Amino acid sequence: MGGTFDPIHYGHLVAAEAARVEYHLEKVIFVPTGNPPHKTEREIAGARHRYNMVRLACNTNPDFRVSRVEIDRQGFSYTSDTVAYFRAKYGQESELFFITGADAIKEILSWRRVADLMKECYFIAATRPGYQFNEDSQLPEEFAARVTNLDVPALAISSSQIRAMVSEGKSIKYLLPETVEAYIKKHQLYRGREHESS
Repeated sequence: MGGTFDPIHYGHLVAAEAARVEYHLEKVIFVPTGNPPHKTEREIAGARHRYNMVRLACNTNPDFRVSRVEIDRQGFSYTSDTVAYFRAKYGQESELFFITGADAIKEILSWRRVADLMKECYFIAATRPGYQFNEDSQLPEEFAARVTNLDVPALAISSSQIRAMVSEGKSIKYLLPETVEAYIKKHQLYRGREHESS
């Protein structure tokens, strides 16, 4: 499961668990993006903070793992490089699934080496209100055949909503794990321009 996770919340966790059960996945590996090429319009919390929050959120699920592959890689984080890494690690006989939001899937044609990427893995499009993936998504037929929908009502929660609430001094309790909420408070994330950039 790839994402910025800025911050991770229950919508991400519910989507990951739903995908694991629905598709009989051996495990779900969360991959916080290191330097996302599509998120240059806004400042994001430092990779170390986002990785630590994902680790805290996943601690209680034995079927969840967290990878530093994108955080440790230099330059922009491209899904094609990450999938190639996991393909090499797990071999050609393994089936790989990339879990992400349906809104991200709609942008997939702008992703780097998308044709190669589509050959290497299947995509699970976790849907949230307003971002239903369907056959009218303008994806070529051969790509659309490798994408399946997963309805996750909890994805009504969004990271941008949580950041705005923290910035406005509002409560974020019950939107994300308590350990992540405590981490955000301790490091004063999303309260202004004090985001760590490295």
